[in-house]
Amino acid sequence: MTNTLKHWTFLLFLTTFISCSSADLNRVLGTIGEGGLTTAQIASGLKQALEIGIKEGATKLSGLDGYYKSPYKIFLPEEAQKVVDKLSFVPGWNNVEAEITKKLNRAAEDAAKSAAPIFVDAITSMSFDDALNILMGEQNAATNYLNKRTYDALYRAFQPVILESLNKFGALDYWADAVNTYNKIPFVNKLNPRIDDYVANKALDGLFGMVAKKELKIRSDVSARTTDLLRKVFAKQD
Repeated sequence: MTNTLKHWTFLLFLTTFISCSSADLNRVLGTIGEGGLTTAQIASGLKQALEIGIKEGATKLSGLDGYYKSPYKIFLPEEAQKVVDKLSFVPGWNNVEAEITKKLNRAAEDAAKSAAPIFVDAITSMSFDDALNILMGEQNAATNYLNKRTYDALYRAFQPVILESLNKFGALDYWADAVNTYNKIPFVNKLNPRIDDYVANKALDGLFGMVAKKELKIRSDVSARTTDLLRKVFAKQD
Protein backbone atom coordinates (compact mmCIF):
# COMPACT_ATOMS: atom_id res chain seq x y z
CA MET A 1 0.00 0.00 0.00
CA THR A 2 1.44 3.40 -0.92
CA ASN A 3 1.88 6.16 1.64
CA THR A 4 -0.71 8.23 -0.21
CA LEU A 5 -3.29 5.44 0.01
CA LYS A 6 -2.49 4.91 3.69
CA HIS A 7 -2.94 8.62 4.27
CA TRP A 8 -6.39 8.69 2.69
CA THR A 9 -7.54 5.47 4.35
CA PHE A 10 -6.81 6.68 7.87
CA LEU A 11 -7.79 10.28 7.21
CA LEU A 12 -11.18 9.52 5.76
CA PHE A 13 -11.88 6.77 8.28
CA LEU A 14 -11.05 9.20 11.09
CA THR A 15 -13.16 12.08 9.85
CA THR A 16 -16.29 10.08 9.13
CA PHE A 17 -16.22 7.93 12.24
CA ILE A 18 -15.21 10.68 14.66
CA SER A 19 -18.07 9.91 17.05
CA CYS A 20 -18.18 6.10 16.72
CA SER A 21 -17.70 3.94 19.80
CA SER A 22 -14.55 1.85 20.12
CA ALA A 23 -16.63 -1.26 19.35
CA ASP A 24 -17.85 0.32 16.11
CA LEU A 25 -14.31 1.26 15.13
CA ASN A 26 -13.01 -2.23 15.76
CA ARG A 27 -15.85 -3.78 13.75
CA VAL A 28 -15.22 -1.52 10.75
CA LEU A 29 -11.45 -1.92 10.92
CA GLY A 30 -11.92 -5.66 10.81
CA THR A 31 -13.82 -5.45 7.53
CA ILE A 32 -11.08 -3.75 5.53
CA GLY A 33 -9.96 -6.08 2.79
CA GLU A 34 -12.81 -8.54 3.46
CA GLY A 35 -16.06 -9.26 1.64
CA GLY A 36 -14.82 -8.10 -1.76
CA LEU A 37 -14.09 -4.52 -0.65
CA THR A 38 -10.55 -3.27 -1.14
CA THR A 39 -8.86 -0.73 1.08
CA ALA A 40 -9.09 1.75 -1.78
CA GLN A 41 -12.86 1.23 -1.99
CA ILE A 42 -13.23 1.71 1.75
CA ALA A 43 -11.26 4.97 1.48
CA SER A 44 -13.32 6.15 -1.49
CA GLY A 45 -16.57 5.39 0.29
CA LEU A 46 -15.53 7.31 3.37
CA LYS A 47 -14.42 10.20 1.20
CA GLN A 48 -17.85 10.25 -0.40
CA ALA A 49 -19.50 10.33 3.01
CA LEU A 50 -17.34 13.24 4.12
CA GLU A 51 -17.97 15.22 0.95
CA ILE A 52 -21.72 14.59 1.10
CA GLY A 53 -21.80 15.69 4.72
CA ILE A 54 -19.92 18.88 3.97
CA LYS A 55 -21.88 19.81 0.85
CA GLU A 56 -25.30 19.04 2.29
CA GLY A 57 -24.47 20.80 5.54
CA ALA A 58 -23.24 23.92 3.77
CA THR A 59 -26.22 23.87 1.40
CA LYS A 60 -28.67 23.68 4.28
CA LEU A 61 -27.09 26.56 6.16
CA SER A 62 -26.70 28.73 3.05
CA GLY A 63 -30.44 28.68 2.32
CA LEU A 64 -32.83 31.39 3.49
CA ASP A 65 -33.10 31.13 7.29
CA GLY A 66 -30.46 28.36 7.28
CA TYR A 67 -28.91 30.04 10.31
CA TYR A 68 -31.63 32.47 11.31
CA LYS A 69 -34.31 29.85 11.98
CA SER A 70 -32.16 26.93 13.05
CA PRO A 71 -30.38 25.66 16.18
CA TYR A 72 -27.29 27.45 14.82
CA LYS A 73 -28.83 30.93 14.90
CA ILE A 74 -26.22 33.60 15.69
CA PHE A 75 -27.14 35.96 18.52
CA LEU A 76 -25.29 39.04 19.63
CA PRO A 77 -22.40 38.42 22.04
CA GLU A 78 -23.21 38.92 25.70
CA GLU A 79 -21.15 42.09 25.98
CA ALA A 80 -23.18 43.63 23.16
CA GLN A 81 -26.34 43.47 25.24
CA LYS A 82 -25.35 46.64 27.07
CA VAL A 83 -25.38 48.44 23.72
CA VAL A 84 -28.88 47.15 22.97
CA ASP A 85 -30.16 48.07 26.42
CA LYS A 86 -28.81 51.62 26.34
CA LEU A 87 -29.86 52.31 22.75
CA SER A 88 -33.43 51.22 23.40
CA PHE A 89 -33.95 54.73 24.82
CA VAL A 90 -32.25 56.50 21.88
CA PRO A 91 -34.53 57.61 19.01
CA GLY A 92 -34.00 55.47 15.90
CA TRP A 93 -32.23 52.64 17.72
CA ASN A 94 -35.04 50.95 19.65
CA ASN A 95 -35.02 47.90 17.32
CA VAL A 96 -31.27 47.46 17.04
CA GLU A 97 -31.10 43.88 18.40
CA ALA A 98 -33.61 42.45 15.94
CA GLU A 99 -32.05 44.29 13.00
CA ILE A 100 -28.44 43.34 13.68
CA THR A 101 -29.32 39.73 14.51
CA LYS A 102 -31.06 39.28 11.18
CA LYS A 103 -28.18 40.91 9.31
CA LEU A 104 -25.57 38.72 11.04
CA ASN A 105 -27.44 35.54 10.18
CA ARG A 106 -28.08 36.60 6.59
CA ALA A 107 -24.36 37.22 6.22
CA ALA A 108 -23.53 33.80 7.66
CA GLU A 109 -26.00 32.15 5.26
CA ASP A 110 -24.37 33.95 2.34
CA ALA A 111 -20.86 32.98 3.45
CA ALA A 112 -21.82 29.31 3.91
CA LYS A 113 -22.11 29.00 0.13
CA SER A 114 -18.31 29.09 -0.02
CA ALA A 115 -17.72 26.79 2.94
CA ALA A 116 -17.44 23.33 1.35
CA PRO A 117 -14.07 23.71 -0.45
CA ILE A 118 -12.62 25.50 2.57
CA PHE A 119 -13.58 22.56 4.80
CA VAL A 120 -12.19 19.97 2.38
CA ASP A 121 -8.86 21.79 2.04
CA ALA A 122 -8.46 22.16 5.79
CA ILE A 123 -9.38 18.61 6.79
CA THR A 124 -7.37 16.84 4.09
CA SER A 125 -4.19 18.52 5.32
CA MET A 126 -4.00 15.98 8.17
CA SER A 127 -0.87 13.84 7.87
CA PHE A 128 -0.80 10.04 7.99
CA ASP A 129 1.21 10.10 11.23
CA ASP A 130 -1.31 12.43 12.85
CA ALA A 131 -4.20 10.23 11.77
CA LEU A 132 -2.48 7.08 13.08
CA ASN A 133 -1.74 8.70 16.44
CA ILE A 134 -5.37 9.81 16.75
CA LEU A 135 -6.65 6.36 15.83
CA MET A 136 -4.54 4.80 18.59
CA GLY A 137 -5.28 7.57 21.09
CA GLU A 138 -8.13 8.47 23.45
CA GLN A 139 -11.74 8.37 22.32
CA ASN A 140 -11.85 12.17 22.05
CA ALA A 141 -8.44 12.41 20.34
CA ALA A 142 -9.96 13.11 16.91
CA THR A 143 -12.23 15.86 18.21
CA ASN A 144 -9.35 17.47 20.08
CA TYR A 145 -7.09 17.22 17.04
CA LEU A 146 -9.59 18.72 14.60
CA ASN A 147 -10.39 21.60 16.95
CA LYS A 148 -6.73 22.24 17.62
CA ARG A 149 -5.26 21.77 14.16
CA THR A 150 -7.91 22.70 11.61
CA TYR A 151 -10.03 25.38 13.27
CA ASP A 152 -7.44 28.14 12.87
CA ALA A 153 -6.88 27.23 9.21
CA LEU A 154 -10.62 27.22 8.62
CA TYR A 155 -10.97 30.56 10.35
CA ARG A 156 -8.21 32.18 8.27
CA ALA A 157 -9.87 30.98 5.07
CA PHE A 158 -13.44 31.70 6.15
CA GLN A 159 -13.00 35.08 7.87
CA PRO A 160 -12.54 37.06 4.62
CA VAL A 161 -15.64 35.33 3.23
CA ILE A 162 -17.76 36.24 6.25
CA LEU A 163 -16.34 39.78 6.22
CA GLU A 164 -17.42 40.22 2.59
CA SER A 165 -20.90 38.90 3.41
CA LEU A 166 -21.24 41.13 6.45
CA ASN A 167 -20.44 44.11 4.25
CA LYS A 168 -22.85 42.88 1.58
CA PHE A 169 -25.75 42.91 4.05
CA GLY A 170 -24.69 46.15 5.72
CA ALA A 171 -24.14 44.45 9.06
CA LEU A 172 -20.74 45.96 9.83
CA ASP A 173 -21.75 49.54 9.12
CA TYR A 174 -25.05 49.14 10.97
CA TRP A 175 -23.39 47.72 14.08
CA ALA A 176 -20.52 50.21 13.95
CA ASP A 177 -23.05 53.07 13.86
CA ALA A 178 -24.92 51.54 16.79
CA VAL A 179 -21.75 51.11 18.89
CA ASN A 180 -20.46 54.57 18.01
CA THR A 181 -23.81 56.01 19.10
CA TYR A 182 -23.55 54.03 22.32
CA ASN A 183 -19.97 55.23 22.88
CA LYS A 184 -21.20 58.84 22.86
CA ILE A 185 -23.44 58.20 25.88
CA PRO A 186 -21.82 59.80 28.95
CA PHE A 187 -20.02 57.56 31.45
CA VAL A 188 -20.25 54.30 29.47
CA ASN A 189 -17.22 52.09 28.86
CA LYS A 190 -16.30 52.39 25.21
CA LEU A 191 -16.72 49.26 23.06
CA ASN A 192 -15.00 48.09 19.88
CA PRO A 193 -17.52 48.24 17.00
CA ARG A 194 -15.89 45.31 15.13
CA ILE A 195 -17.99 42.13 15.21
CA ASP A 196 -16.68 40.10 12.25
CA ASP A 197 -14.41 37.89 14.39
CA TYR A 198 -17.31 36.84 16.59
CA VAL A 199 -19.60 36.11 13.63
CA ALA A 200 -16.93 34.10 11.78
CA ASN A 201 -16.41 31.85 14.80
CA LYS A 202 -20.15 31.37 15.36
CA ALA A 203 -20.71 30.61 11.68
CA LEU A 204 -17.96 27.99 11.73
CA ASP A 205 -19.44 26.42 14.87
CA GLY A 206 -22.72 26.04 13.02
CA LEU A 207 -21.03 24.51 9.99
CA PHE A 208 -19.17 21.98 12.13
CA GLY A 209 -22.41 21.09 13.86
CA MET A 210 -24.35 20.65 10.63
CA VAL A 211 -21.62 18.54 8.99
CA ALA A 212 -21.49 16.25 12.03
CA LYS A 213 -25.27 15.86 11.84
CA LYS A 214 -25.14 14.92 8.15
CA GLU A 215 -22.31 12.43 8.68
CA LEU A 216 -24.23 10.79 11.52
CA LYS A 217 -27.26 10.42 9.26
CA ILE A 218 -25.20 8.61 6.62
CA ARG A 219 -23.83 6.24 9.26
CA SER A 220 -27.18 5.47 10.88
CA ASP A 221 -29.77 5.82 8.10
CA VAL A 222 -29.55 3.41 5.14
CA SER A 223 -31.71 5.70 2.99
CA ALA A 224 -29.07 8.45 3.29
CA ARG A 225 -26.49 6.26 1.52
CA THR A 226 -27.17 7.51 -1.95
CA THR A 227 -24.49 5.65 -3.94
CA ASP A 228 -23.65 1.96 -4.36
CA LEU A 229 -20.24 2.48 -2.82
CA LEU A 230 -21.69 4.16 0.25
CA ARG A 231 -24.17 1.32 0.71
CA LYS A 232 -21.44 -1.31 0.41
CA VAL A 233 -18.98 0.42 2.72
CA PHE A 234 -21.41 1.39 5.43
CA ALA A 235 -23.13 -2.01 5.38
CA LYS A 236 -19.94 -3.23 7.08
CA GLN A 237 -20.62 -1.12 10.17
CA ASP A 238 -24.30 -2.06 10.51
